[in-house]
Amino acid sequence: MKSISDINLQKLINKREYYPSPESWAEQILYFLMVDRFASKDEYPLYDPEKDYENAVQTKADREEWDKSGEKWNGGNLKGLINKLDYLQELGITGIWVSPVLKQPPFSENYHGYGSQNFLALDSHFGAQKDLKKLTEEAHKRGMFILLDVILNHSGDVFEYQKKAPAYDGNVHSVEGFRDKEGQPTIDPEKPDCDRAWPEGGVWPRELFKLDTFSRKGYIDNWDSYPEYIEGDFFSLKNINTGEGDYENYKPSSALEVLTKCYKYWIAYADLDGFRLDTVKHLSPGATRFFTTEIHEFAYSLGKKNFYIVGEITGGIEFAQELLDKTGLNAALGINKIPQTMEDVVKGQQPAENYFSIFRNSRLQDDQKYTWYNSNVITMLDDHDMVYKQEHKERFCAQKEAAPLVTNAVFLDLFSLGIPCLYYGTEQCFDGSGDRDKYVREAMFGGKFGAFRTSRKSFFNENHPVYREISKLTKLRKEHLPLQTGRQYLREISPRPGADDFQYPRPENEESRYTGIIGWSRIFSKEEFLLAVNCSCEETKTTHIMVDSNLHDPGQIFKCIYSSAQEQIGDSAEVQKLNKEHYYLKIPVPARGQVVYRPG
Repeated sequence: MKSISDINLQKLINKREYYPSPESWAEQILYFLMVDRFASKDEYPLYDPEKDYENAVQTKADREEWDKSGEKWNGGNLKGLINKLDYLQELGITGIWVSPVLKQPPFSENYHGYGSQNFLALDSHFGAQKDLKKLTEEAHKRGMFILLDVILNHSGDVFEYQKKAPAYDGNVHSVEGFRDKEGQPTIDPEKPDCDRAWPEGGVWPRELFKLDTFSRKGYIDNWDSYPEYIEGDFFSLKNINTGEGDYENYKPSSALEVLTKCYKYWIAYADLDGFRLDTVKHLSPGATRFFTTEIHEFAYSLGKKNFYIVGEITGGIEFAQELLDKTGLNAALGINKIPQTMEDVVKGQQPAENYFSIFRNSRLQDDQKYTWYNSNVITMLDDHDMVYKQEHKERFCAQKEAAPLVTNAVFLDLFSLGIPCLYYGTEQCFDGSGDRDKYVREAMFGGKFGAFRTSRKSFFNENHPVYREISKLTKLRKEHLPLQTGRQYLREISPRPGADDFQYPRPENEESRYTGIIGWSRIFSKEEFLLAVNCSCEETKTTHIMVDSNLHDPGQIFKCIYSSAQEQIGDSAEVQKLNKEHYYLKIPVPARGQVVYRPG
């Protein structure tokens, strides 16, 4: 389609039944994948760590080839993703966050999908338009939801300035021309020849193919300077002018209205269940509010009464929560503080309080205003950008000595507040690291830039011990409502029987690593589940953990309903009285393991 006028939404949705939204997104378990790096329709041999580890970097030339491949298309596509839905379902995933799939400039290597050239077409690297529809159909058959990554504030590198790559200075810069299919600025910027440019040149739909679509103020140099981070280009990606005014009286630009209709089309066509909205910090709050209002109302009219829009908001928790309040976004990605703190706490490098204090148990904000509530934040371990690791990107498992604790980290993510999200490859212990984003975007299906410095090997190993353990954990979460939506409380512990020295777990000092137990409760409708992880990789440890003295009596029995040591499941622990106000359980936790107890 060349024009937004080619869309007839009413005809598209007429007499069509759409898949309903989940009643509660807090009960879902998400999985984020980059389409080019996740799966292809081709099958490759399963990775054997004994024989295949670093098979692509045996020589200097091989290493250079593998390294270059990380900056290019690797061949993952939607058909491959469809073929792996059973793999994700068995893992326990209920919602899939899919990286952007719209058409990229043909001269670019935008394998990530974040630089669209045509907002009404899929990129052929990812597949045909019907493949997106097929994906949602097959996911819905399995009771799974699809959230598509979308972009409002920028397009791909679709034009060139007369002054090459100017930095932002607040002024509008002259444009040499829109780029043709070869990437050259040969298309007249004032009166573009759309017929000659179609379909590979310029920017589409036709209504966007004009200078007024763009701010044209050069690339962002100071990422914290307002209005520079709103008006400037995102590196080479060109900033779109979305309108003007404060968030309550915002006047959307024609470009924003066109883009909003484009994304309504994709909901109507593909039966999508939610969006992940990119770079929200770089949008005016009014633009985000306009978009979320329009999308929510349109989705509601289709019967999707809880269409979820998750914003990527950098700049800290306070800034992110203020934008949630102003814009109508349902949730934010927990990229501010959550991933790094989760990782450090599990590895014993930060006090456990540092993680649990990020959340609150009530929608009411009072004195805990800038903390996250359960369904308003997506919590995840690792991601494709790692903005919290500016100098050196690395997955959790890149630190070999702490890699055995990865299941503890997933356990904390699944069983603490927030909507948990796994980043692809975590279940196979991917260990990518380096000074650029590409090193944490390994190919999972057998591409040239394969995980563990390999090529032509796939990693969909359903017998991997971490994959199997996560499958057990996700099943447990689905079976017990308190583990999905209950309030949470970090518990004080003591390693010594009868001692009055209960305290929150923390390293002894900044140089030491905590190797003890972290315990917490999830409580819902007066039912308490006690959870614990062992930060020691070497030894099982027995500890005493506080429980709620208002909910239990001394002598009451708790049963172990889950342990990473199978033989512990079914064991009992008796509620013991320390004093009038403090009761506790004595429980063992396996080395680098996890346990869940509930009243018997």
